[in-house]
Amino acid sequence: MQNTLLLVDGSSYLYRAFHALPDLRSPDGHPTGAMHGMVNMLRRLRQDYPAAYIACVFDAKGKTFRDDMYPEYKATRASMPDDLRLQIEPIHEVVRHMGWPILMVDGVEADDVIGTLSVQASSLGMNTVVSTGDKDLAQLVNDKVTLINTMSNEKLDEAGVMAKFGVPPNRIIDYLTLIGDTVDNIPGVAKCGPKTALKWLALHDSLDGVIANAASIGGAVGENLRQALDWLPQGRALITVKTDCDLAAHMVSIADTLVAQPENKEGLKAFFERYGFKTLLREVIQRDDEGAPRALLNSPEGDLFPGAVVPVMRGEYDTVVTEADLERWLALVDAAELTSVDTETTSLDPMTAQMVGISLSVEAGKGAYIPLAHRYAGVPEQLDREAVLARMKPWLEDASKPKVGQNLKYDSHIFANHGVTLRGIMHDTLLQSYVFESHKPHDMDSMALRHLGYTTIPFTEVCGKGAGQICFDQVELGRATEYAAEDSDITLRLHQAMKGHVESDEKLNFIYRQIELPTSVVLHKIERNGVLIDAELLNVQSGELGARIMELEQKAYELAGGPFNLDSPKQIGEIFFGKLQLPVIKKTPSGAPSTDEEVLQKLAEDFPLPKILLEYRGMSKLKSTYTDKLPKMVNRATGRVHTNYAQAVAVTGRLSSNEPNLQNIPIRTAEGRRIREAFIAGPGNVIVSADYSQIELRIMAHISEDAAMLRAFAEGEDIHRATAAEIFGVPPAEVQGEQRRYAKVINFGLIYGMSAFGLAANLGIERSAAQNYIDKYFARFSGVRQYMEDTRMQAKARGYVETVFGRRLWLPEINSPNGPRRQGAERAAINAPMQGTAADLIKLAMIAVQNWLETDKLGTRMIMQVHDELVLEVPQAELELVKARLPQLMAGVAALKVPLLAEVGIGKNWDEAH
Repeated sequence: MQNTLLLVDGSSYLYRAFHALPDLRSPDGHPTGAMHGMVNMLRRLRQDYPAAYIACVFDAKGKTFRDDMYPEYKATRASMPDDLRLQIEPIHEVVRHMGWPILMVDGVEADDVIGTLSVQASSLGMNTVVSTGDKDLAQLVNDKVTLINTMSNEKLDEAGVMAKFGVPPNRIIDYLTLIGDTVDNIPGVAKCGPKTALKWLALHDSLDGVIANAASIGGAVGENLRQALDWLPQGRALITVKTDCDLAAHMVSIADTLVAQPENKEGLKAFFERYGFKTLLREVIQRDDEGAPRALLNSPEGDLFPGAVVPVMRGEYDTVVTEADLERWLALVDAAELTSVDTETTSLDPMTAQMVGISLSVEAGKGAYIPLAHRYAGVPEQLDREAVLARMKPWLEDASKPKVGQNLKYDSHIFANHGVTLRGIMHDTLLQSYVFESHKPHDMDSMALRHLGYTTIPFTEVCGKGAGQICFDQVELGRATEYAAEDSDITLRLHQAMKGHVESDEKLNFIYRQIELPTSVVLHKIERNGVLIDAELLNVQSGELGARIMELEQKAYELAGGPFNLDSPKQIGEIFFGKLQLPVIKKTPSGAPSTDEEVLQKLAEDFPLPKILLEYRGMSKLKSTYTDKLPKMVNRATGRVHTNYAQAVAVTGRLSSNEPNLQNIPIRTAEGRRIREAFIAGPGNVIVSADYSQIELRIMAHISEDAAMLRAFAEGEDIHRATAAEIFGVPPAEVQGEQRRYAKVINFGLIYGMSAFGLAANLGIERSAAQNYIDKYFARFSGVRQYMEDTRMQAKARGYVETVFGRRLWLPEINSPNGPRRQGAERAAINAPMQGTAADLIKLAMIAVQNWLETDKLGTRMIMQVHDELVLEVPQAELELVKARLPQLMAGVAALKVPLLAEVGIGKNWDEAH
């Protein structure tokens, strides 16, 4: 400790803390998220890395010598958000109260001050620990300088730098000069990525060696290197951290000014009281005489200020390998008010993964891991997996024994793979986080840092990554216990930290308990049901698509005047804009003419080759993503395809489907629709599809209370025909097909925030004509206009909008100074309540339908949920009952100001039924 200098890259921490935490506020509305993050990280550092000399280094205001060297330095960085700028001075204040000397040196960056101090410390025989997330500082690492990253739990010594970057610390400058730094707007060699840079440095030892041998390096990237030769010395100078700053001129001395100071208790009390840090204030008041910080947990009752995050200490965990230990823990969980449970497995595929172990926690800071199937040389004896599961099954299947977990839908699959039905799911921290702050990451690592100030053990630290990654059953038992039991322990602590935030809000509590938790259980059942696939039909379709793709390739060659790679944007660009001289619609960030789908769509209006390429891309995607892939995804044990529904991804509440993605099968082309023919019913069954009709427009009518829309839906009119009648001033019976099409585009376009420019492009008309249609629409549907205006204002004031049921849809960019981002958030504010309410309704429908199927013990099974549609596999004997009851259930899940309507289709496959 006496021989250690601990330096914090404060400027790096500022931004990371600001973006890692929610939009926290003091009682008077002052932003405090970054302040909380800084306090938590600095407290944690003092605990984990005791040092006699410490400093928190920030960038000073104004330009640095690098700006004089290169005016474009950091030019692409966005300006500091106003909410962060307001927290800078309070952060400096609280850092000083915590006993940290603060350094800011004009004309240089924080990195340069850190570099200079680390060199000075080494000359004094001291060790330096630098806490940062900046890769540039890896160049400072040596036998006396180590980097740590508290956000990722990463520690970089000389071997760590080599392992992470592929070069030793003394080659980091050369490596970064070659690849460039987009964050600081320092160009490197064009198209030279990490692999190329490492290859060159391995062959030529250093940047100087690469420069000296530039003439012998072939290929396009070699030419790029030669074009960059004049720039590379300046790039190297910009990336090199200065280690000879004149700190003496600023009265900075390690021995005199960087001595760790005791906390200013009175200053901290006043600060924490002023900004509403209730838990930290209470801790300072209760601090013992020695001034040692206590590791307090957030209150289980959830009565603390939302930003009151106190870093928690690592727990104490048992490895259960004896019958006696197992019985002791079974007694604990049987008596517990709530038990956190988690599984470790052989893979992430929920239908095929096998259990490796189970972890449990009934008290914050305490946990256990029961290894069941670890397999490595010298592994200690473990309890028999089947015997343990048989012993635990009564508790696992007891609905009266409350359980909490992180994404328990996955664990439910793992238990089901071993014949156990997990019941008693009282809470799920993934869903708590999703309901509380949908716009934030919901993985355990992010949540633990955000709510507990705690850095979890990364999976890659335990199992490695890339080609060298091992399966969890190869992990040594002691290390496995640290990782697995921590998962259950932290899950329990996260539940305690978030519980109050959700339960104290009646609307959020409804979304969590009445929608998300039961939806998770229903999704587990849908996923296990799976859907039957006609693999032979898909193989036939794949052959037909392959033939069509070959035809399109030949047509493209003819139009281009020769063969080329239809999947190469570069070759397409050369043909389009070089050979054929087609107009450039837009450019890529690098300045090259773009050939993305939007450009192809525009060019296809006037030129045949882009049209061929669009069709080629569509056919190729259908073949590779569906007709080729789906048959390979059939589960051998069930004979069905089992998708995974991600419940906590879309901020609107919509589900997403993956492996395979059943929600994005194209249906606008005949070939796309044919893929749905391969989704079939088993013998004696049919497919039934029930789809909400015009659900988002009905929700718009409900929310806006627009009289014309309410009347149209109440009277069962065709809403697009009714809209056309209003806009064009004709009776509904006289509306022409083209007028109805225009009205349909307007109806859906406006609820997605479409502008006159967008409407004009969509309809192929002049912008003035599109604006005229919009003006007429709002004149006739004034309630819709008022809703849009009110919603924008409310979103700006609150930072979020809500669904009809109270789901909170956060809009972080709604007050952004960046115009396009703010406008995007405003469009989202208008549409999100519709999308979110539609998501809530389909989830309520799923719950209602599944409850009915189970209550009446029917053989019908839900097999898919796609957008506003439920797909079921129905025995012929139950078809009439399902046809009658299903639309009633779906229409009856909520009472809106307009009637809900669900339409039912039937067929031997999904395409026929939809």
